[in-house]
Amino acid sequence: MIKHTLIAALLIATLSSCKKEATTGKDEEKTTAFVPYTHDKAENAVIYEANIRQYSPEGTFEAFTKDIPKLKELGVKVLWVMPVYPIGEKNRKEGLGSYYSIRDYRGINPEFGTKEDFKKLIATAHENGIYVIMDWVANHTAWDHPWITEHPDYYVKDKKGNLVSPYDWTDVAELDYANPEVRKAMVSEMSYWVTDFNIDGFRCDMAHEVPTDFWNDAVGKIAPGKTLFMLGETENADLLEKAFDVVYGWELHHITNDIAQGKKNVKAYDDYIRKNDSLLQPDDFKMNFTSNHDENTWSGTEYERMGDAVELFAALTYMTPGMPLIYNGQEYDSKVRLKFFEKDQITHDKGKMYPVYEKLGKLKNENPALNGGKKAAAYKRIATSSDLNVLAFNRSKDNQEVLFIGNLTKAAQSFTVPVSGVYLDYMKGTKVTLSQDQKYTYQPWEYKILVKQ
Repeated sequence: MIKHTLIAALLIATLSSCKKEATTGKDEEKTTAFVPYTHDKAENAVIYEANIRQYSPEGTFEAFTKDIPKLKELGVKVLWVMPVYPIGEKNRKEGLGSYYSIRDYRGINPEFGTKEDFKKLIATAHENGIYVIMDWVANHTAWDHPWITEHPDYYVKDKKGNLVSPYDWTDVAELDYANPEVRKAMVSEMSYWVTDFNIDGFRCDMAHEVPTDFWNDAVGKIAPGKTLFMLGETENADLLEKAFDVVYGWELHHITNDIAQGKKNVKAYDDYIRKNDSLLQPDDFKMNFTSNHDENTWSGTEYERMGDAVELFAALTYMTPGMPLIYNGQEYDSKVRLKFFEKDQITHDKGKMYPVYEKLGKLKNENPALNGGKKAAAYKRIATSSDLNVLAFNRSKDNQEVLFIGNLTKAAQSFTVPVSGVYLDYMKGTKVTLSQDQKYTYQPWEYKILVKQ
């Protein structure tokens, strides 16, 4: 009897141990699925900018969170969420007000939902292998931010002692970074979101309007021991030296708009690449885009600015050294200039561009020849017989090579390119053989992404 009891006890203990080990293994798998951000994670990343108010009919965190798995389909690795904070009411310009007029750095705009809703959005993104960065406005606050009355010394004043607005942004007051207390307070406010919400970094609005030494000092204090992804709305190269991982590629964006409109040609693109080579350090990189919230609202959609060239230039944002951006709606062929101060919304019908972004995202994620971060793949320009009209270059790394050839004009172009070998026409999924003596004719805005076999 005793013997049977002991055997039974051992069996129960063994089963219990196995069950515990299985459970522990499952828990470990669940908790280790999401890897905290490190700089090498930026090499193959795609950024997605989410305008929560305009993303869905509801305009809420909850509605957006349901679609996060779709971002994974697009190869998105970094989710940039536009400002989620309560919007100032005093001196509000119009309608629902500007996202960038912040009344409380630690608050949530109730039109989007609750703090718990936002935490769920972040957790869902992490479950899908996506880092979340918050839009941060360090240069100014709303006129009804508590600091206005509690700490008026935090703000820039004119000769008469009045608080001032930067530019013509009359709905905000400019902060004074000559006051060390402003710096301490700003670091504390940013730290709150990393500590309490587990966000992975910040997109910093008008970063060049805040002293560079503040950013250089703050980045190590916001979350000691944690690497943050820092995107700066600036093209100032000095901000890349320490504080920021990536800055805007505004100049390239304007060049591609001009090429699409026939105002410039391939030479402008070549000049831009050469300029970056001379001004930037090897580990500096930029965010490439055909649209964002500012361009969409104030300058028009990519279809207004680029017409039939939209797909080619979308592809070029992935192929050019750097990190590509999708602004919400671009994947759905949205042709709406989203309102800035009022409720609006994008369409959600998959058309031409969704599968294009899917393919581009997959290539960016998986092929090191498109790495675009601090250890970027090599870029080599290839001369063609029609160099002002046809752009050709390759990217290479780790024995992988991807070739881009594109007709950057609205007319058909015939040309030769000194490349030979067997390639995969990536967008079509067919193999092609290139010959140095072969003559090619590309239709207006036609392009090829060719993966070396």
